[in-house]
Amino acid sequence: MKILTASQIREADAYTIENEPITSTDLMERAATRLAEWVTENYSPKTKIACCCGTGNNGGDGLALARMLNEQQYDASVFIIHPDKGGSDDFRKNLQRLDGSTVPVYDVNSETDLPDWDGFDVVADAIFGSGLTRSVEGLYASAIQSINASDATVLSVDMPSGVFADQSSHGDAIVRADYTLTFQVPKLALLLPENAPYTGSWQLLDIGLSEEFIKNAPSDHFLLTFDTAQTILRRRDKFAHKGDFGRALIISGSYGKMGAAVLCGTAAMRSGLGLLTMCVPACGYSIIQTSLPESMAVTDESDECITTCPELKGMDAVGIGPGLGTAQETLYALMETLRIYDKPVVLDADALNLIASHHEIKEVLPKFSVLTPHPKEFERLAGTWENDFERLEKQKELARELHCIIVLKGAHTSVALPDGTVYFNTSGNPGMATAGSGDVLTGIITGLMAQQYDPEDAALLGVYVHGLAGDMAVLDLTEISMVSGDIVDYLPMAFGEILYE
Repeated sequence: MKILTASQIREADAYTIENEPITSTDLMERAATRLAEWVTENYSPKTKIACCCGTGNNGGDGLALARMLNEQQYDASVFIIHPDKGGSDDFRKNLQRLDGSTVPVYDVNSETDLPDWDGFDVVADAIFGSGLTRSVEGLYASAIQSINASDATVLSVDMPSGVFADQSSHGDAIVRADYTLTFQVPKLALLLPENAPYTGSWQLLDIGLSEEFIKNAPSDHFLLTFDTAQTILRRRDKFAHKGDFGRALIISGSYGKMGAAVLCGTAAMRSGLGLLTMCVPACGYSIIQTSLPESMAVTDESDECITTCPELKGMDAVGIGPGLGTAQETLYALMETLRIYDKPVVLDADALNLIASHHEIKEVLPKFSVLTPHPKEFERLAGTWENDFERLEKQKELARELHCIIVLKGAHTSVALPDGTVYFNTSGNPGMATAGSGDVLTGIITGLMAQQYDPEDAALLGVYVHGLAGDMAVLDLTEISMVSGDIVDYLPMAFGEILYE
């Protein structure tokens, strides 16, 4: 699914109006109908609702919502900020449609006109929407701050007022929504961590904008969805054998960090890998043989860390990093491995930390390798940023510079490809923010690459199924009690859901 800019969404509106054809007022009516359906599905008619409206089209959506809820016997009131501004044509038409209804309409011309929002169960924020490009001031800011200070549930129409769709938001007046109901396609701002305090739980409402326009609209940003995963995951042939599903080598572990190696290797096997070899320091031999009997084990001459490049011949994929440590000897082993192995590799954890502190490694990094940093590891690789939009640009730049795939982990994990395309994941939950979760992801992607998935598809499918397994685990275990091993345990269910749904 594409992510479009605010400008493109306005163009989609205009294209739909011209080519469906449909009037702009009727398109607004369609949007308000979707809003009203969501409200009636989630709240009873006993709910007292205030629609706080600006005088643009977002405000028109709020007026239409109040009218529709009133027709279904909801107690809905309207508060219009600065009614003297006249408003857009569709706003005025929807205001006229309230004439003769029982919806109370209140003009808010000063701070003294602002109501006590605590007298309402829900406040629908329909002040600005997705078109805002400057900080909110004056009476609008006062209205937003008063909404935020209330105990009412806040529902934002399309976008929380004060949040910019395509750039970093600033200022103190930004609605803190509990729910954001955004129209047709997601906005980039909804996917970045800095806006999490404002967007709450967001959902898409299909308002029937032109599919043709959306299909042809250029975009570098996409959602990674269940449908995407289904198009990538392959079914097995009846007569397949283990040799058909690849051989992988995972170089990981050091003294005191063998758990990361176990998690990574187990996840690789659960991803469908045919044959796995674990390269670990001598101290990890018994641990791997006991914890992961499905794998073969080769040990380094050192008891505490990896110091030499293992045998790479015949390996379809190599994953490096979980629990590796950053000893000087390990640096030499990493450099030698990358010089010899001529295929893309998967790099995580201490392998990334070594790259960050020894930039010469970048010169021997195979193209289309998959790097999976968490935000702090990414900062070491790419430098600091002022906001998440800048961080996203740095992620794209690093992917282009290294000609690699950069998987930046977190809520809505983003996968940046060398061509500048970025996918934002839709699976996963906060219960996955636990030690070892990234090691599991490294194992999954390595296992998929060994099965001849190209690095792009392995990264996208790996990220999605990793999150999906977490979503399945959380239903039984809660976000509080999940550990990374639980993600591995639920991988079979996640793959099954994608295969057989």
